[in-house]
Amino acid sequence: MAADAATTAARSPLHEPGYRVLLGYRLCAILSYQVVAVTVGWHVYELTRNPFALGLVGLAEVLPYIGTALFAGYLVDHLPKRRLGALACAGLAATALLLVLAASGHLAPGRTWPIYGAIVLTGLVRSFLTPVYTALFAQVLRREQFARGASLGSIAFQAAMVCGPALGGVLVGWAGKTAAYGTAAALAIAAGAVLLALRVEEPRPEGPRAPVFRSIREGLRFVFNTQVMLAAQALDLFAVLFGGAISLAPAFIAEILHYGPEGLGILRGAPALGAVAVGLVMARRPPGRHAGRLLLWAVAGFGLCIIGFGLSRHFWLSAFFLLLSGVCDGVSVVLRSTIMQLVTPDGMRGRVASINGIFIGSSNELGAFYAGSMARLLGLVPAVVLGGCVTLGVVATTAVKAPKLRRLDLREL
Repeated sequence: MAADAATTAARSPLHEPGYRVLLGYRLCAILSYQVVAVTVGWHVYELTRNPFALGLVGLAEVLPYIGTALFAGYLVDHLPKRRLGALACAGLAATALLLVLAASGHLAPGRTWPIYGAIVLTGLVRSFLTPVYTALFAQVLRREQFARGASLGSIAFQAAMVCGPALGGVLVGWAGKTAAYGTAAALAIAAGAVLLALRVEEPRPEGPRAPVFRSIREGLRFVFNTQVMLAAQALDLFAVLFGGAISLAPAFIAEILHYGPEGLGILRGAPALGAVAVGLVMARRPPGRHAGRLLLWAVAGFGLCIIGFGLSRHFWLSAFFLLLSGVCDGVSVVLRSTIMQLVTPDGMRGRVASINGIFIGSSNELGAFYAGSMARLLGLVPAVVLGGCVTLGVVATTAVKAPKLRRLDLREL
């Protein structure tokens, strides 16, 4: 039995056809989302020249996301996952097509409200994407492959985070915003088609379906009673919330670094490039001992990189700090994903992934709103440096308050 487990663990998840298809879905969906994100940032700043307006973009997405996420997790646990994911991808495509109308002047030319309205729709449908991926992840891989699968999934995620902003920046710079939004719509449609092509037998929930709110409470109780998972998620939530410097990249490009939209794509893609590099290393050498300490050090490094970015006045030095921040964040992503997959029961994966999404996914948008607000009050540079310093304080507090995370060994889960 032990020999069989070792053989399965040594087998690359990429040898599993279902896993490859699932990665294709994730790659296309995130590419679509990122092309829209970088284009919307440039679009809004072009219309307003106001960093606070960039923060409102994050707020317009995160509020509907938070309001929908728990119910999305419940639906993923009780309904066909592939169909839900395909419908969410159709929603992403609809968002991009609305933005095509806005960018081409056919819908309230010169006004920002159609852009914010489309981003609200993005927040609603995005709440389904990760729970669907997380639930199907456990269906296409065996438990012994989870750590390597999480690393490879992080590589696919971060590769899309590299290519998406770069593609968006190039499209905006050379073909215009309408072409960028149209490309995002095509990628979203491709993601839905790939997911429907996945061949996997989804287990049916046993027994009568629990009432919605009781089922959601069960998921919340599980997360909040599991110190290791709760601490890892809270650590990332507050670190990204206060260290959300990347949302201010359009303002840094225009006012401090003096580059065009191509430079914006480079800055938005640099963190993901660093995360891809570290993901490749962790896929070959999955984390085990001292995983908790590694997570704490990684988030502390992230905070230091954000401070460096805020103080830099040179474009390529700024890109380098963001690259290093991506290395640190990539370590954090792999560890959090592995912890979640290892400790979550199969029948609760959708709900737990949604709760995790509120912690992790919403932190980027809340961080964008926080960064935009602080930039308006303090200025661009003080806002970013302060955020990095607060991130270091969050790490110190978590290390003291969550001893189980500090001593975590993944082999014991």
